[in-house]
Amino acid sequence: MYLCTRIFARRAPNCYMINWRLLSKILGQLLGIEAVMLALCLVMSICYRGDDVLAFAFALAVACFCSGLMQRIGRNAATFMHRRDAYLIVSFTWVIFSAIGAIPFVVSGYVPSVTDAFFETMSGFTTTGASLIDDVESLPRALLFWRSMTQWIGGLGIVFFTVAIIPSIVEGGLRVFSAEATGPMRNKLHPRLSTSAKWIWGIYMLLTIVCALLFWVEGMSPFDSVNYAMTATATGGFATHNTSTGYFHNPYIDYTAIAFMLLSGVSFSLLYMALFKGRIRELFRNSELRLFLFLIVAATLFIMLTLMRKCHYECEDAFRSSLFQVVSFATTTGIFNDDAGQWPHITWVVLSVLMFFGGCSGSTAGGFKCVRGVMVLEVVRNELRRVLHPRAVLPVRVNKQPIPYSTQATLLGYFALYLMLCLVTYFIMIITGVDSTNSITIALSCASNVGPTLGLEIGPTMTWGVLPGLVKWLLTLLMLMGRLEIVSVVVLFTRSFWRDR
Repeated sequence: MYLCTRIFARRAPNCYMINWRLLSKILGQLLGIEAVMLALCLVMSICYRGDDVLAFAFALAVACFCSGLMQRIGRNAATFMHRRDAYLIVSFTWVIFSAIGAIPFVVSGYVPSVTDAFFETMSGFTTTGASLIDDVESLPRALLFWRSMTQWIGGLGIVFFTVAIIPSIVEGGLRVFSAEATGPMRNKLHPRLSTSAKWIWGIYMLLTIVCALLFWVEGMSPFDSVNYAMTATATGGFATHNTSTGYFHNPYIDYTAIAFMLLSGVSFSLLYMALFKGRIRELFRNSELRLFLFLIVAATLFIMLTLMRKCHYECEDAFRSSLFQVVSFATTTGIFNDDAGQWPHITWVVLSVLMFFGGCSGSTAGGFKCVRGVMVLEVVRNELRRVLHPRAVLPVRVNKQPIPYSTQATLLGYFALYLMLCLVTYFIMIITGVDSTNSITIALSCASNVGPTLGLEIGPTMTWGVLPGLVKWLLTLLMLMGRLEIVSVVVLFTRSFWRDR
């Protein structure tokens, strides 16, 4: 028995080597989804007689070739998926999708720089919404639709989208979902992951359709209504006009955008319980949602009073502008109806706090997530109690559920990594000549997938094209880390990840 154990121990490392054939097979199948997206944009370009037809045709050919080649390489792959394989699949998927998705921008000549095109596409898929294009209104309609579609697909996750429509593509889907999902707590609506994915994507689709119809009724063109609906429900922020929703000067459009940004920043599991199970009380009992709404209400009132007192806004204008920007920053959407960069600096501090916290876990919003904020507050409260009662057993609870110590340790690690990445990015940007205010807010913006920043040189209404090339690549990586919750990407750079054991 001892001899058998020793033999197995010596051979065990080979059992956990990365399954490259399986990775190739799954990535090839996922690229088929991107090929369908590109084909749809190609048809749109032909219908509108745009000058980007060849660009989309070439990108479609590259996607089909890569998809076929990868599937051929992995045709005899073993089906077992290790956790490391899942992390690689998710990270590689987002990078490869962005690389191929950048081709239409480069080939069409509208974004000739490979760096800028890759940045723009990664910003789309991660729903960050930061743009390097000075005049988006000069883009053909198919390219504008492509930008919006990248955000809509990336809103809930590329792999999660695939699990919903074709469950058999992603083997070991639960591990892949865990590597791509947002937030420290995973709530499944159904024992089968594919069924949960279909329900969540159904809610997402319903929100998008209703939002588009309302935008259209309120005065947008059908094309604009679909694009703004996709980017609002994805909390992405890409727009078809340079001044975003401010282009329309329509209060009804502003309030509709606020409502759907807010809904998309709420956990889709909670929306499912409220809409389809009739459990409305679940919304008000959820401690994460209460913190999320408290931050929005408090920030809106503070900024509204500041605008009325210091900028002489009328009451309704101050309320609408402050609520719009607060919800846009809190849900990490990034669309705007006013230039917050011209507001008093104290409002920048408030918006930066909202940018950090972000929305709820299990939503399309980015950021630190309010559920982690609830956990931090619970830990702090327990430590203050422990000062008075050293021997007391004080469990951390969120929504009456005890949080294990391992999850609390993970929270501390995530928080430390988040701050470290922001500080390193801030330091590098300072060295390259970017001013201090823009450096810190850009770092927060990318790590939280917000998009707009606060400053005079690069404000909420301005593009990021003036940044050095090195900084753009750094921010591209930071956007990917922010979307995949940092750890899923950082773990790839550790030595232990690549060991056989």
